[in-house]
Amino acid sequence: MYYVYIIYSAKYNKIYKGLSLNIKQRIKEHNYGNVESTKHGRPWKLIYCEIFINKKDAQSEEKFLKTGKGRERIKYLLQETLKKQIKKESMSFG
Repeated sequence: MYYVYIIYSAKYNKIYKGLSLNIKQRIKEHNYGNVESTKHGRPWKLIYCEIFINKKDAQSEEKFLKTGKGRERIKYLLQETLKKQIKKESMSFG
């Protein structure tokens, strides 16, 4: 199985999109600082995941999510989740 996932960093209020064969291990790698592009945003929280049986399909979806239309889709799909994350964080620091 191939996992296309989105993780969220409250520290920077950013999301990261990725692809993995082992989602649990990959999230650990992000949170242990083993991924160069995400090591400064720790901790990361998994907020979305899609499962594919075909690698090419998963790669196509990951690539799409990184486009303008893909970002629009993420905003639409995760609008409540992202609002709650941002609200939670602003309450924590306020």
